[in-house]
Amino acid sequence: MNNLKDLNIEKELLPLFDFSLNKFAREKIIEILENPLPSTIAIINRQNILKGFSANNIVLKDYSYTVLYLNEVHFFLNEEKIEDLSQKKLKYKLFASKHEKTKYIGKFNQLVLLFHRLQSKYFSRLDLEHFPKEYSSNIKLISQFLSNFELNKYEEIIREDRLKDKHVIALTEKISVLKKQKLVVPFWENLFLFEAYLSINSGLLKNNFTFPDFNIDRIKLLDFYHPLVHKPVKNDFETTSNVIVLNGPNMSGKSTFLKSVGLCLYFGHLGIGIPAASGEIPFCNHFSIEINKRDDMSNGYSHFMTEIMNLKNVLKNAADGQQCFAIFDELFSGTNVEDALEICTTTINGLSKYKNSFFFISTHLQNLKNISNAQISNYYIDCKLIEDKPTFTYKLKKGWSDIKVGRILFDKEGLNDMLN
Repeated sequence: MNNLKDLNIEKELLPLFDFSLNKFAREKIIEILENPLPSTIAIINRQNILKGFSANNIVLKDYSYTVLYLNEVHFFLNEEKIEDLSQKKLKYKLFASKHEKTKYIGKFNQLVLLFHRLQSKYFSRLDLEHFPKEYSSNIKLISQFLSNFELNKYEEIIREDRLKDKHVIALTEKISVLKKQKLVVPFWENLFLFEAYLSINSGLLKNNFTFPDFNIDRIKLLDFYHPLVHKPVKNDFETTSNVIVLNGPNMSGKSTFLKSVGLCLYFGHLGIGIPAASGEIPFCNHFSIEINKRDDMSNGYSHFMTEIMNLKNVLKNAADGQQCFAIFDELFSGTNVEDALEICTTTINGLSKYKNSFFFISTHLQNLKNISNAQISNYYIDCKLIEDKPTFTYKLKKGWSDIKVGRILFDKEGLNDMLN
């Protein structure tokens, strides 16, 4: 099972892509964001679906409707009991109450006006050649469902006059047929998935995300960044090994770097584009992104024990042949320095054996730079001292940083003098 808590999907990632008009499409977006795709074929297919939305952007850029109508029509078709009045035409015309007739007319007004807008302004104007064949079939099903209602005819009746008893009777018969054919629920599923993709594509266009290519053995990201950081510093990064040890002083941007790489890999596996100018990434089928330190209150574990169990889970998946992508931020900082150094060294060397997986580890343990292993690369986030003041560039560099910002800030605030 993937460890994705620290992605904060609903709180942080959903707002990047949520331009939806209703809760049903929003639920579809969350479902997409929570489930990495199982193969590169599925990933490329979704990329192509979203490219189809971009190609139809002129038609879809002002996609909208009266949300109240959508909610009312959805409830009307899914929840209310709609009789087939064609079976009792005379009884309805002569004996139905004014309230019942008014209700039906109001509901069908909403249905016709909503569906007519969807069909005439959007679905009838789409160029389906830009979508993968299988998904264009789903869009055709939406249009076919809408066409059952003779929307041009009934929209004109509503606009020029009003629906009569015979119109209401005919419309209830249409709905009865569609329900017997079990087409109502699939219509809504297809429509809300369409709207979810449209919403995600709006986020991709707004943020200028790009679709990555997939390769076997490396991560290569150009001008990548964290999309939630205001005026982010962009970096380039390319792996030469499968274990990356990230070091550097506090506040230099290690966690932001890890989150940025994590989002690029994760978004890529959703098929939705990444925050980078371009990217090449390997396919992975297990994700563990451990950045925000926390206790696992449900199991009574401390920070340290939570890390132990998370590492164990990653190792089990790697040993089972899964292609893992894992981030460990400040690994084993919850134990004493001697313990941390020993078990971090064991962990880093051990992880390097799983060459079809990628592991990112940040640390403050300076002695880890002495590890000699061709499968391990060291990087740091640059920090310069200008007049004994740390200045953070947030640029990634290869190697190890020896700057001790903690001592500098401690002295700068006069704590050394106060304590002595």
